[in-house]
Amino acid sequence: METTIAKEKSEFRNYEQGDITAAVKEHYKKMRSRQTYDYVQRMKKKYLTFERPMDLWDMMERLNALVDVSDPDLNLPNVIHLLQTAEGLRAEGRPDWMQLVGLIHDLGKAMYLFGSDEDGTSQAEQWGLVGDVFAVGCKFPDSCVYPEFNALNPDSLVDLYNTDLGVYAPGCGLDNLELAWGHDEYLYQVLKNHKDNKIPHAGMVMIRYHSFYPWHTGGAYKQFMTAEDAQYLDWIKDFNKYDLYTKSPKVPDYNELKPYYEPIVEKYLGKGPIYW
Repeated sequence: METTIAKEKSEFRNYEQGDITAAVKEHYKKMRSRQTYDYVQRMKKKYLTFERPMDLWDMMERLNALVDVSDPDLNLPNVIHLLQTAEGLRAEGRPDWMQLVGLIHDLGKAMYLFGSDEDGTSQAEQWGLVGDVFAVGCKFPDSCVYPEFNALNPDSLVDLYNTDLGVYAPGCGLDNLELAWGHDEYLYQVLKNHKDNKIPHAGMVMIRYHSFYPWHTGGAYKQFMTAEDAQYLDWIKDFNKYDLYTKSPKVPDYNELKPYYEPIVEKYLGKGPIYW
């Protein structure tokens, strides 16, 4: 498979890169025009049933079949990115729980196994699965990728949804916002429901908000932030360095690394299946 070349940090997240731009741009056009407040509620009802027991390692291996169409920096199977992130954290001596977060943070993308084209969650149609997320139920900020697509969303024509506060109260906290549906929120909810989950709060925040770029990188949604959210921002910015800058053409050996991570998975997630 053709890979990207190694890049400087300033070259990551470049959304104007010739031949890859068309596919990425089309992805965000679909995502922005179809991810409405009502859509998010329907997806939560559909997917948060926690009725599919599956081993975490089985899910890891299934991500070998998924290449994230929204990512301008890497065109390798997503499991490779997870291993690169975890190994980047390990190399710098970060805590074992944070290495685990790096290893699993995108596992919610396995949701494509349970979806269909009409819901946007199949392998072919990823607009309900991957990409930078944004809050629904309030005005879309200009810090979204391709902000020219904001006006395509039907919610932009609804007065209640087209103000800075929308359906929310000032200072309500990020945890009370409804974000565009995707793998972050799905995995967060799956792990929250998992009885053996011992991942620290900071790790759960990293999982839930790592794709919320209009907030943690673009500076939007300050009207909703609390003092606790300021701590969230520090955690996310710390994790983001590894999520973004460890992407490279170098492919880690899954079978070689698995024995190292198996006891860490067991320590924080137990031995039993996770209910997806």
